[in-house]
Amino acid sequence: MRLLIACLLALALAACDSKPQQSPQGVPPESIGRIDISQRGKEMPAIPFAGPDGGPATLTQFRGKPLMVNLWATWCAPCVAEMPALEDMAARESDRYRLITISQDLEGPKVIAPFFAKHGFKALTRHSDQQNVLMAALGTETLPTTIFYNAAGREMWRVYGAMDWHGAPARKLIGDALAAK
Repeated sequence: MRLLIACLLALALAACDSKPQQSPQGVPPESIGRIDISQRGKEMPAIPFAGPDGGPATLTQFRGKPLMVNLWATWCAPCVAEMPALEDMAARESDRYRLITISQDLEGPKVIAPFFAKHGFKALTRHSDQQNVLMAALGTETLPTTIFYNAAGREMWRVYGAMDWHGAPARKLIGDALAAK
């Protein structure tokens, strides 16, 4: 299991550039990640991870309202670059859908709490997956990965890599998912 985690982390590290070049708008060049709809309709996994209070959580506990899940890490520059936009969305869109962030940091709350405090994040969640089991269950080797589920817990789309969540492509992607029946 540890070898699997080490391999997943090595692959995730390859996807994260620790010093991204910035565009004039301050958004990393990879601001439009790869959108994937190949798993549309797939049910969210019931794999446990740690909730904000350290207790057990699963994605399935969020059924009943559309859910946007962002897998990220404090050491992943593209992840860090998109966090302020995710914070804005979590505060602004809570009536339309739920947005949760799940850190893939092996140190868990020990590094997440100071990161959130430093950046003043209040609306984002402090879920963590120190064993990176969600990455494996969701079939991703890329951080950040963001997945949108409908209220029934079925995947609508996923984005591999960073996204400008304030941009028109992201707004359309979310709007289309919310409008779908």
